[in-house]
Amino acid sequence: MAKSKTKSYVLTLKLKTETWQEHVLEKRFEIARKLYNACLRECLKRYKKLQHDSQYKQVIQQPKSKEKNKILNELYRFYGVTEYAMHDFIKPMRYPFKKHIDSHTAQKIATRAWLAFEKLAFGNANQVYFKKQNEMDSLEGKTNDTGIRFKDGHLLWNELSIPVIVRKNDIYAHLALQDRIKYCRIVRKCIRGKIKYYLQLVLEGIPPKKFNKETGEVKHPLGQGDVGIDIGTQTIAICSTNDVKLLVLAPSVENIEKQKRLLLRKLDRQRRANNPHKYNEDGTIKTDNKEKWIWSKNYIKTKNQLAELQRKMTDKRKQDHHRLANWMITLGDCFKVETMNFQALQKRAKETKVDANGTYKKKKRFGKSIANRAPSMFLSILRQKLQYENKTLRLIDTFSVKASQYDHHSNEYKKKTLSQRWHETNGCKVQRDLYSAFLIMNVKDNLKEIDQQKCVDRWKQFIHLHDKEIKRLRLCPCVLSSMGV
Repeated sequence: MAKSKTKSYVLTLKLKTETWQEHVLEKRFEIARKLYNACLRECLKRYKKLQHDSQYKQVIQQPKSKEKNKILNELYRFYGVTEYAMHDFIKPMRYPFKKHIDSHTAQKIATRAWLAFEKLAFGNANQVYFKKQNEMDSLEGKTNDTGIRFKDGHLLWNELSIPVIVRKNDIYAHLALQDRIKYCRIVRKCIRGKIKYYLQLVLEGIPPKKFNKETGEVKHPLGQGDVGIDIGTQTIAICSTNDVKLLVLAPSVENIEKQKRLLLRKLDRQRRANNPHKYNEDGTIKTDNKEKWIWSKNYIKTKNQLAELQRKMTDKRKQDHHRLANWMITLGDCFKVETMNFQALQKRAKETKVDANGTYKKKKRFGKSIANRAPSMFLSILRQKLQYENKTLRLIDTFSVKASQYDHHSNEYKKKTLSQRWHETNGCKVQRDLYSAFLIMNVKDNLKEIDQQKCVDRWKQFIHLHDKEIKRLRLCPCVLSSMGV
């Protein structure tokens, strides 16, 4: 079945489940987990056979070419290392469970296992992970005609009919349900210690506009003009012709970090108390000890508390990102941002360095702050919202533009250290991130050069908005040291 190229969005609705229905769903999720693991295991098994093939060993060392790809595709098909081969593999395995798992859902499970393996095969992952018990938390179909489907306000799936909660005053949901449903997905979540089920409808088109109930106006209309974004690991600087802001990404997450740290320390103490046989005298784990770990009831309780805290962090972070993106699209319609490799910033430094006092510098970089603030996730959300308006998030060439080093008055580049948070130009002191966002806003259409004339024309308005924002930040209690305010 060919993939649809039309735009789509997701509507999430809660299911009104009875206890016996929850037991049926739990059983089906567990069957799906075992089918997924079987498919993943078979992928690895076939791939191992392929790697021992002498022809494959010769071809894989050749430089990239169409001929090489053609031979590799033939070898993949011969050894059954393809997505559709996995569909054939799962077909007889599903048959004993046909009362629970339909053919379309089984094919999607096989596709999911294949996509996980594909990352390993093409070098985008170091290993694949099998699903442990209760780790399979979503199942989906291929169409809304058979298998998992939504009809007349109910979820229908293999003799299972569960009412879907759609509130009468939820105007957004009622407008969304007028669009064509591509396929459905059942999601299982543990919220405050209780299992809840949700139905996600993947709908064709773009999300309905949200209106102000009192005035009837569109809540977040698309603005006009250029917008420059300088995004960091924890902060984001935004510059447009009408507004300049320096904000903390996902500010709601800050209050949870301390609780998370305390729970992790508590888990470590409980783990060590329950499993003294698994640790060496110096506190390290015995690698040769293959005995099972012992988990006490209190340990499981603490682990569930940590999982609930992580869920809250995820929901709050996503909510903050959506709010910020909704506000940002009102500033303009031409968004520019530097290309950033956040995955590389998460990794530890390779070189061992020593400071002036002779002490070793930490190899840790920005992994923790990136995990908490999720800057890449924010850019994905902003990109998606712009696509609904037929606009794109334009990525400028970081190495050509060098926004953090450029001075538009002197038209020169001067390298700065990371600790230098202020830039002096034309007798004015400007915050480094805000000035970078201003320069990014004025990048030419080729995305490789800064338009100096635009910078000169817009400078007066920028410096006025810049000073106004700095005054606000100095009165704000939640300011990070990296802002330099």
